[in-house]
Amino acid sequence: MKTRDEVLVNRTDYESRSIGAFLGLAVGDAVGDLGRSQEHRNRYGLITRLLDDGKSTDDTEFGVLTARILLDTGGAFTAEDVAAGWRRYILDRGGAKKRAGRPLYGALENLSRGMQPPLSGRYNVMNIDDGAAMRASPHGILWAGAPERAAASAALDACVSHDLDGIWAAKAVAAAVAVAIAAGSVKEIIEEARAFMPQQSWIATAMDTAMAICERFPDIENAYEELHTKLWTPEHATAPEAIPQAFAIFRLCKGNPARCLLWSANFGRDADTISAVVCSLAGAMHGAEAFPAAWLERLRKPSGTCLEFTAGEDIVSLAENLVALSCERGA
Repeated sequence: MKTRDEVLVNRTDYESRSIGAFLGLAVGDAVGDLGRSQEHRNRYGLITRLLDDGKSTDDTEFGVLTARILLDTGGAFTAEDVAAGWRRYILDRGGAKKRAGRPLYGALENLSRGMQPPLSGRYNVMNIDDGAAMRASPHGILWAGAPERAAASAALDACVSHDLDGIWAAKAVAAAVAVAIAAGSVKEIIEEARAFMPQQSWIATAMDTAMAICERFPDIENAYEELHTKLWTPEHATAPEAIPQAFAIFRLCKGNPARCLLWSANFGRDADTISAVVCSLAGAMHGAEAFPAAWLERLRKPSGTCLEFTAGEDIVSLAENLVALSCERGA
């Protein structure tokens, strides 16, 4: 893994990896959403590429929101700044539309009542799902090479809508992206993510279970069933289910973008978020060329399916602007 100084000195590589991380988020989100659709399963069996009807959902669009607030605040925000951004970009524009997770709607309701974080996340339904982790990649982009700072930034963001395992999941993803952009190995990325999961927490226990499965079954074809059955939670996916599954898929696919996409997008359950995280890491490792250029042109502008304002944003520009801000802030 490179140091932060080493990341900052090679801006071309930094920008490519950051675009790859944001594009991977969008690709995994769009293709994973198709992959878990019964209609698409009936027609195609497995989803292997971005189909014509693939588009962004809440994963990409809340990632855009995170990036926008980071840029608005110069990367030095408080949890209250994040809450103000949610009010400005979501509540003041009519609220979130379809497709957001339960804790995101719950947090918006709490914010509309005047509640502030961390209570807006603590007193909230399903606040340990993966809805904070799915939007954590921009923190890793801004703080590439500094996983501790990426995790701390993600925690301030996450506490608006989540608590406990929901926050720890966001910290783990942000730190992992920060390491991936800094040319960390798959092993280093996984180890850094695990470091932000408190010992004996649910997510740490689940992560250790997922990694033990990887040890027993180094080939994903053999590990696939146990990654479902050993981590499955009744009724709804949680962060301790989905995020360890994502890291396990990333590990077993060795960060290869095509294999990461295939196995994560077809994972079922919360496949859009799982694939968004897996492919964001793969994109951060391999850069803007990790996925076809045509997909970048298709997905660089979100659809506004969940957050209307995001249709006017461009994920390539957001990534480049986060890199510029990062270089301004320095080591």
